[in-house]
Amino acid sequence: MHERKPYPSDLSDERWALIEPVITAWKAAHPSVSGHQGAYDMREIVNAILYQGRTGCQWDYLPHDLPPRNAVYYYFAKWRE
Repeated sequence: MHERKPYPSDLSDERWALIEPVITAWKAAHPSVSGHQGAYDMREIVNAILYQGRTGCQWDYLPHDLPPRNAVYYYFAKWRE
C-alpha cells in the first residue's frame, strides 16, 4: 500500500506521540465484544476525525484514502460519549 499525501489537518508526529498512549490505553480498556482487533491504523482514524471536524464535510464524504466512514464514526461516537 502506498502512503497517501497528508492533509493539512493530519497530526504531526509530535502530536501523535502525545495522543497514541491515550488511545492505546483506551483500546486496552475497551476490547471489542466480537474480538475484532480493528483493521485500521488508529492514527488514520484520528486524522479522519480531524479532517471531518476541520472541513465540516458529511461523514459519507470523507476522502477515499482515509478509513471508511463507519469505522471513523464508530470511534468518534465512542469518544464523544
